[in-house]
Amino acid sequence: MKPFAYVRATGVAEAIAAHGGRPGSRYLGGGTNLVDLMKLGVEVPDTLVDLSGLPLDSVTGTADGGLRIGAGVRNSALAGHPLVRDRYPVLAQAVLAGASGQLRNAATTGGNLLQRTRCPYFQDVSKPCNKRSPGTGCGARDGVHRDHAVLGHSPQCIATHPSDLAVALAALDATVELQGPEEARTVPAAGFHRLPGAHPERDTVVAPGEIVTAVVLPPGTAGLPARYRKARDRASYAFALASVAAVLDVHEGRVRRVALAFGGLAHRPWRAATAEERLLGAAPTEDAVRAAVEAELDRAEPLRDNAFKVPLARNLACEVLNGLARGARP
Repeated sequence: MKPFAYVRATGVAEAIAAHGGRPGSRYLGGGTNLVDLMKLGVEVPDTLVDLSGLPLDSVTGTADGGLRIGAGVRNSALAGHPLVRDRYPVLAQAVLAGASGQLRNAATTGGNLLQRTRCPYFQDVSKPCNKRSPGTGCGARDGVHRDHAVLGHSPQCIATHPSDLAVALAALDATVELQGPEEARTVPAAGFHRLPGAHPERDTVVAPGEIVTAVVLPPGTAGLPARYRKARDRASYAFALASVAAVLDVHEGRVRRVALAFGGLAHRPWRAATAEERLLGAAPTEDAVRAAVEAELDRAEPLRDNAFKVPLARNLACEVLNGLARGARP
């Protein structure tokens, strides 16, 4: 076992100072991912800064009618919160589709966004992995990659991001609040995670030492018809082969607002801008929906063993959007 220092912070500034932006420092929330990676030898921190004592565990309404979710809110509490269930039920659907009840009781909102890929080559320190050890290669590309990316991957990495919550946040136009050593900043949830490019070791846009303090849901998507749907190998406690979060507002037979995000297909939640552009202002017929989704997925680059993900994602998206459209019609 590798020894490490442990700091239980009581305030955000104290936590940031204890972390110091050092490569060997890690923030600890619920520990449902980080502790597992430490056991596997993937993560070997020299300092753990425990954030569970920080006052970041509340869900509150914002002055403009949105919702602010503290980064320390447990997944179970988030899914069951009356304001979430009333205004943004798609978020509750996504959270409840992930993990098990025991894990949701421990996992936090911030930690869920920051969890790392479940690629077996990343989790096995005896295998090559550019995400874990840059420059060693991507074992999955010529190996086992049935569960891997079909969109946005690079020669360096074909891993997918496992979060269900992040997919719903991308579709809801949420923002993520960050606090660093110098200043606070806000980034769109849809841009919080990175595509791998030449640096797959960088999962997110979070700078060294920054803390995720909250997620903010805007009033514009509150109460709109929305749904989360997930396809997986078994009925529970499994990561998505493909998932869809969609928001669809139809007014007088035309799409007034639409958001579509895919999970399980890329290194980050994939916001389907092409499909959205085609649907906005159009009549949401089944033919129009299918054409829009297919235009989005035309850019997919499946590998040897995961081409099935493309029609799977298409069918999921069409089923969700058509269902929302039928519900929105008079």
